[in-house]
Amino acid sequence: MTDKYTQFVSHGIGKDLAKKLGLPQPAVLRRYKEGEPLVPGPVLVLGSGNGRTAGSDDLAAALAGWGLDVRRSALPKEKLGAIVLVLDAVEHPEELAGPVLTAAPSLRDLAPGARVVTISRTSASAATPAVAAGRQGVDGLLRSLAKELRAGATANGILLGDGAGTTSPSTLGALRFFLSGRSAFVDGQFLTVTSGAGQLSADPDKPLAGKVAVVTGAARGIGAAIARTLHRDGARLVVVDIPAAGDHLAAVANEVHGTALQLDITAGDAGRRIIDHAVERHGALDIVIHNAGITRDKLLANMDEGRWNSVIGVNIASQLRINEALLGADQLHKTPRIVSVASTSGIAGNRGQTNYAASKGGVIGMVRATAPLLAERGSSINAVAPGFIETDMTARIPFATREVARRLNSLQQGGLPGDVAEAIAFLASDEAGGITGEVLRVCGQNLVGA
Repeated sequence: MTDKYTQFVSHGIGKDLAKKLGLPQPAVLRRYKEGEPLVPGPVLVLGSGNGRTAGSDDLAAALAGWGLDVRRSALPKEKLGAIVLVLDAVEHPEELAGPVLTAAPSLRDLAPGARVVTISRTSASAATPAVAAGRQGVDGLLRSLAKELRAGATANGILLGDGAGTTSPSTLGALRFFLSGRSAFVDGQFLTVTSGAGQLSADPDKPLAGKVAVVTGAARGIGAAIARTLHRDGARLVVVDIPAAGDHLAAVANEVHGTALQLDITAGDAGRRIIDHAVERHGALDIVIHNAGITRDKLLANMDEGRWNSVIGVNIASQLRINEALLGADQLHKTPRIVSVASTSGIAGNRGQTNYAASKGGVIGMVRATAPLLAERGSSINAVAPGFIETDMTARIPFATREVARRLNSLQQGGLPGDVAEAIAFLASDEAGGITGEVLRVCGQNLVGA
């Protein structure tokens, strides 16, 4: 669905009127387009300590190797495409002042759609309270900064586990994702790189080349957008949905040059049938995207067993059974990637959605508990939690409620199905091989939840 308000206040008389009346002025977001530069201008790289660390030097060299125009100090009034703050050496909250305040004046010079990315270490592995305080301080700093940026700029962070460094493959992969237009509706969020696993793609525009991917709930909406994005990135597709959606499913399959599998994913043999179809038709199975989901909203006081059980059955119980089949299958690729669609409702809750929130909270718990089981084989499982996304379902929300929901985030607008698909495509790639057990919110930094 089109956000006509954002279109109106982005140009001409509408822009002038909104400014005079003090109305919200959502920016048109910078989204990925093949062939366009990774960032819209030079990249300023600053490090902790005295402004430089070995980690920031190495990272700056890596970015220069991508053909980016890298700066180690800002030039007056120069429009910047991004600022990267390397804070991995911070050992005390007092050490944040140097690099952060050095970067502060350059925030005024960010180009529209620019990016700010912090790279720091997780507080969980800190040896002392002071180190933990300094590292956790980056969390509050980054989330607050994201709420201050304007003109479609975003701020996100990368956290390094003990096994990861500033130039580990998945650190660079996450940085490339956050710098690019693929992360347009991801704001104020962190991804943790737990290991040095992963591999950067030789072709950033085709990171899924040669992969076989399954997408459930693919007949329309976000599922169809996921299929299109994975196909664009080079994957071969198996699209899955219920028989009642067969015509729409066939249309999506034809569009992405994939194969369609009509299937009720709550069936006990759904996992086996997905594996058999992928192997028989495509010779392999590398990626599974658990997107299928339903809502049956009702206040808990009025909830009946049918509504509750159907939502739990589709949204989480089916994923658990399919994953069990996948992990026990010999045909599955040696390093599979699994990505599930959760929801901000599963993080912060939502009135009238106790069943849905329970199911999506269950997805988050499943992902975190399954990650260690996959780690030994170099595999990964992650989740994406969308916020307000412009779909047929949100289009049915009453107008006033819909408008409020759209504006309740730092970007002051709803996201698009393609925004969710971009995050999923990244997490499904080998570039994210060192990232597992994570839940990435695609919500424009919604004001509800963490």
